[in-house]
Amino acid sequence: MAAKEYLTLEIDGKQVRVSSPDKVFFTKRQETKLDLIDYYQAVSEPLLRTMGGRPTLMQRFPDGASGKSFFQKRVPKGAPEWLDTTIVSTPNGTTSNAMVASDVAHITWAVNMGCLGFHPWPYLAADPEHTDELRIDLDPSPGIDFDAIRRAAGQVKDLLDEVGIKAFIKTTGSRGLHIYARLLPRWDGYQVRAASVALARELERRHPTELTAAWWKEERGERVFVDFNQNAPHKTVFGAWSVRARVGAQVSTPLFWEEVGDVLPDQLTIDVVPARLDELGDPWAEINDDPQDLSPLLAMSQADMDAGMMDAPWPPVYPKQPNEPPRVAPSRAKKAAE
Repeated sequence: MAAKEYLTLEIDGKQVRVSSPDKVFFTKRQETKLDLIDYYQAVSEPLLRTMGGRPTLMQRFPDGASGKSFFQKRVPKGAPEWLDTTIVSTPNGTTSNAMVASDVAHITWAVNMGCLGFHPWPYLAADPEHTDELRIDLDPSPGIDFDAIRRAAGQVKDLLDEVGIKAFIKTTGSRGLHIYARLLPRWDGYQVRAASVALARELERRHPTELTAAWWKEERGERVFVDFNQNAPHKTVFGAWSVRARVGAQVSTPLFWEEVGDVLPDQLTIDVVPARLDELGDPWAEINDDPQDLSPLLAMSQADMDAGMMDAPWPPVYPKQPNEPPRVAPSRAKKAAE
């Protein structure tokens, strides 16, 4: 049977044209573009609960997960009239017109463009002045296994519980774990990052042999890096329920805290996650019900500043920030001083 050239889907009252629906996107089980669209429809309710109304960065894989990709900062010409967009800033200060994840029709349109997963902004398009997500990325250093990541997640949760911040956890779709907290709409991205720096530093003080806030890789050793810079303003992070560009179509899957010790992330793929959702429900079902107060972490940040600490280093794409240390690796700085 000849492959279909295109089909038109009726989704959310909109006509979405899908070209080459039989094109294989994930080679391990031969899942196609249409399979990916079906997956996102199956998880549409929890997906939109987490990313609905948010600007979304488009990472396109024209040849599927095994092919090359590129980030498209601006919605391309020829987008349908119904597509919701908003102006966003990028880390270096430029602006672009980004898609807003308003409904499943928008998700389907993006998948047709070769977007496998989604990278939402940490704020709603309707309120860009307030960052309403704290995002903690537990990043495995060389020599770190997933058991160490699991332990680190428990240590993060213990500290957040202690300061009264309710958090939710998901797999990254790869080797790490992400921890999120929905925030009251009171703080901007600079304040949320400052809070995450304070959290990372306090975790390192409490667990110095297991966790680190060291930005420079040469200082981390075999410790889990608590990546505070995922909270830098305008930084996007791979979203919940999104499908990774891996041949097995692994999903960045929300978890219940009590299952973190047993879950095997590589087994959470698009062919099993919808059934898991039907059986267990959405672990993040309550994420929007009780936005959290960031004040305890901001107080920790202020205490660090009062004690004479400087800001933590920023990624190189950001302008130099006040109170930021020199952007040079410690080994290079030592060599230059000799």
